[in-house]
Amino acid sequence: MPKLQRLTAKEAERFLLQAGFELLRVKGSHHIYKRDDVRIVIPFHAGKMLHPKIVKQVFDAIARTETTH
Repeated sequence: MPKLQRLTAKEAERFLLQAGFELLRVKGSHHIYKRDDVRIVIPFHAGKMLHPKIVKQVFDAIARTETTH
C-alpha cells in the first residue's frame, strides 16, 4: 500500500472545499465540514502536519461523496 501524502490542515481544507464540502462550524481549533451525509473534522494547529489517519479520512470522505453523485 503506498504511503499517503502529508498534508497541512489548510491543504486538506482546500481539497474538501473543491470537492463540494462546506464549513459547518468551528469549535476551538477544529473545523467541521459536511457534504450530503458525510461529516469530517479537521484539527487546525499552526505549523503541524495532519496525522496520516486524518489524511486518509479526508480522502475517504471525498471518495464517498464522489461515488454518490
